[in-house]
Amino acid sequence: MAENPFFAPSTLPYKLPPFAEIREEHYLPAFERGMADQLREVQEIADNPEPATFANTIEALERSGQILKRTATVFMSIASSDATDGIREIETEVYPKLTKHADAIHLNRPLYARIRQVATDDPEEAWLLEKYRVDFVRAGADLSETEQERLRELNEELTRLATAFAQNLLTASTSSALVVDDVTLLDGLSESAIKSIEKDGRYVLPLLNFTNQPALAELTDRETRRRLYELSVDRAPENFELAVRMATLRAERAALLGYPSHAAYSVADQTAKTTDAVEEMLGKLAGPAVANARREAEALSEQAGFPIEPWDWSFYAEKVRKARYDFDGAELRPYFELDRVLRDGVFHAAGELYGITFAERDDLTGYHPDVRVFEVSEADGSPLGLFVFDPYARPTKRGGAWMNNLVDQSHLFGERPVVMNNLNITKPAEGPTLLTFDEVVTAFHEFGHALHGLFSDVRFPRVSGTEVPRDFVEYPSQVNEMWATWPSVLANFARHHETGEPVPAELLEKMRAAEKFNQGFATVEYLAAALLDWAWHKLAAGEVVEDARAFEQAALERAGIAFELVGPRYRTNYFAHIFSSGVGGYSAGYYSYIWSEVLDAESVEWFKENGGLRRENGDRFRSALLAVGGSRDAMDAFRDFRGRDPRIEPLLERRGLLA
Repeated sequence: MAENPFFAPSTLPYKLPPFAEIREEHYLPAFERGMADQLREVQEIADNPEPATFANTIEALERSGQILKRTATVFMSIASSDATDGIREIETEVYPKLTKHADAIHLNRPLYARIRQVATDDPEEAWLLEKYRVDFVRAGADLSETEQERLRELNEELTRLATAFAQNLLTASTSSALVVDDVTLLDGLSESAIKSIEKDGRYVLPLLNFTNQPALAELTDRETRRRLYELSVDRAPENFELAVRMATLRAERAALLGYPSHAAYSVADQTAKTTDAVEEMLGKLAGPAVANARREAEALSEQAGFPIEPWDWSFYAEKVRKARYDFDGAELRPYFELDRVLRDGVFHAAGELYGITFAERDDLTGYHPDVRVFEVSEADGSPLGLFVFDPYARPTKRGGAWMNNLVDQSHLFGERPVVMNNLNITKPAEGPTLLTFDEVVTAFHEFGHALHGLFSDVRFPRVSGTEVPRDFVEYPSQVNEMWATWPSVLANFARHHETGEPVPAELLEKMRAAEKFNQGFATVEYLAAALLDWAWHKLAAGEVVEDARAFEQAALERAGIAFELVGPRYRTNYFAHIFSSGVGGYSAGYYSYIWSEVLDAESVEWFKENGGLRRENGDRFRSALLAVGGSRDAMDAFRDFRGRDPRIEPLLERRGLLA
């Protein structure tokens, strides 16, 4: 095993993982050695006879477990992006071990006693010290031996259930795919889209991980739309039982830790702080959103000439959009070629705002042929980090879009960041990759996360980059979406893929005029998912759920968000955000997107008030918010940037929800 690439730091630029050398058989030995090494290191810290100091306790913990960190970082990235059968088998075996390993550290009484003895006058060290103390308490360090034993059992079972949930969902994306033999049933899809899903004379449209599949906006055959919608909402039915069990165990775990519900536990260390604060904000939005969606539904039924069903909404929304605004979103696709969007849009905006530059490194490889690697440099040419880009959907990739770090920036280790963006764009069988406008916005959004990681300028890995409260982490990425429609940026990348002609000004005007249309649908769809997540995680210990589907409906009705034509963006059975991670993830945290959007809408106003895409503005946003990562209080950082507390009105205005 001397050849195991995880046993020593990577020698590649920026310590990019050596993907070309990594094989599946390397993971388990590296996990075993990494866990054993870290437990030995941790025990040495706990047994140190010297008085506890920041350096010999907290900093020593930051330095521990390097083999495990390298292995877990790569493995979890691959498990999300390219999960072969072998990777899935390793997941099933190793994730419970990782949970047990984390408990062995957090429930180490001598170690916790030592952490409590540490004192420091340095503000950055004091902040990190408090984070460690909170981490240990929330992980059960103050519990009795008997309580800790039960906590270990809960954590291990939750991890097993979450792994099964995620694997069921990945399988369902293809096993529940729409399969048709007659190509005429796919009328409305582009020729390239149809070619990309042809398999042995049949057509197989896999499911993406949300309720309303993109093809629903294009398919002209109503029966095909119905089939696709029902396949989407009914996929992975075995996950209902897993979700009930997970929600029940999380409620028990929260009670053990002294909280009335998992929601209360989850939100306590976020910027929201209390369940009341979250419910107050969501409550302000539900009523106006449903009223707005009902008005939209009336317009869609009028356009259709009959009362629409859920599978009709996207299709007739496009019809109404065209009738009202003479705008058809499909007209924009020829102007949104993937490479141009990336280089002349996403990278261009970042260059204008922050002065950074990008150079593709063909000499550096990823874990899949579709993966591209870019070196990122400061305005003066000095190195900043690497950006890894994986744009295409594949059967082995989970749904959605996300960012993760492959190397965390920290001055402690002298490491620069390596960050990765994953999208799920359908790869054409031939010809250029043309994006929808939503896919363009997603690319800007995920790159906002990437910038958060790239611009991190902190001492310790624990607070690097996106290591901020979950209900704050979406904020910088949502702000970055604004540049997708900023006139100078849009003019730079929105060019016809064949002629190079810019997108016509009148088409852009129509797009802007139509922007607030269908916001009722979008807000209800999102809020329904957020409130469904909240309902599952407001369960008290011992509360029993007999029927998950009935629980869903009752929860939505109770929250005032039930609307038969607009289901949650994610139903329980495919709500990966909240059920694909045993004790973490976005459980009781899906509200974070709209909580962060309050800050985002305020910040967009600030940029517009101060001249928009200017280096001075970028430098301020970078230094005040992006560079500090989690090394200071998130809301204090926001107030320093904006000059006051956030208001909800800009968000209501954006979503068309003001009276």
